[in-house]
Amino acid sequence: MMDGMAILAAAAAPAPGGLVGGLGGMLVPMVLIFAIFYFMLIRPQQRKDKERRDLVDNVKTGAKVMFSGGILGTVSNVKEHTFIIKIADNVRIEVSRGAVTKVLEKGDKAVEEAAA
Repeated sequence: MMDGMAILAAAAAPAPGGLVGGLGGMLVPMVLIFAIFYFMLIRPQQRKDKERRDLVDNVKTGAKVMFSGGILGTVSNVKEHTFIIKIADNVRIEVSRGAVTKVLEKGDKAVEEAAA
């Protein structure tokens, strides 16, 4: 009985210097996992956010835009934080810059369907 307890106690005791080796052994995979997450998730999202910011910053009066709710309209006035949008004859709305999802070109299908 005593020999069994002595064997268990010896097996449970950490080896000298094992903490440093174990920490280094865990640190390398954690750094690799973070690098994979950065290049596959964080960096592409930052690039997409920058492209969208540039898109919204370059919207000018007369541009046709689509909003997150699906509303199509023409920008009639650009303000610091909002756009005044003409969505029909004598109907203008003021929307936040963040609501713009796409700037439409003449060849875009959404513009052709809206005009019909």
